[in-house]
Amino acid sequence: MTQRLSNKVAFVTAAGQGIGRAICEAFGDEGARVIATDLDAAKLAGLACARREKLDVRSTAAVEALAQDVVKGFGPPDILVNCAGFVHHGSVLDCAEADWDFSFDLNVKSMHRTLRAFLPGMVEKKRGSIVNISSAVSSIRGVPNRYVYGATKAAIIGLTKAVAADFIRQGIRANAICPGTIETPSLDGRVEDLSKSSGKAIDRVRQDFVDRQPMGRLGTAEEVAMLALFLASDEASYITGQTHLVDGGMAL
Repeated sequence: MTQRLSNKVAFVTAAGQGIGRAICEAFGDEGARVIATDLDAAKLAGLACARREKLDVRSTAAVEALAQDVVKGFGPPDILVNCAGFVHHGSVLDCAEADWDFSFDLNVKSMHRTLRAFLPGMVEKKRGSIVNISSAVSSIRGVPNRYVYGATKAAIIGLTKAVAADFIRQGIRANAICPGTIETPSLDGRVEDLSKSSGKAIDRVRQDFVDRQPMGRLGTAEEVAMLALFLASDEASYITGQTHLVDGGMAL
């Protein structure tokens, strides 16, 4: 390891499994002091972090309280990674107002909360890298039955570009990562749910996800984490406001 993030503090949401966990592990291996958070604190077990915390990113009060405590103990983070998200299945006809509100609250407003909490300190020290997890299914590409999910992920791209533009002269960089289909516990859950609702065998449903990837395989959380590591590091110091695909050619 080259210790690319030595002496940097990183705050990561939804760090208990999948992409968030892989990012925490990659950052820790490269010398960062990682504050790993998740709604289910038990999922954080085994992570070698500076701090592990239960956090409901849908609660403004909880985000603000933890942010104040983190800044008091570590100073403003050098890196903020927003991973929390939910995949809603269905078209506009399957999306009730409650589904719309929940998806936007968790997928988008959670990032608004962490940005509001941490950006002032980042701006004060004139340094910070923000990495937001969006998706290839967004303003980049539409796929069936991802109506509100695609809308939220498109909003994340817009949010990221706005932050990058607003703070580009103040040492802040903001980028969005747009994964394709990634092998995670979340995907396993969706495959199981779709198998039950469609009557298809689990193996057939999983193969349907593989088949939509031009590369012919699913991505790994570690492959997404390597991109996040680059964007968080000083090696990406001239990159901001961009969408970065790690999608196996899904958006071709």
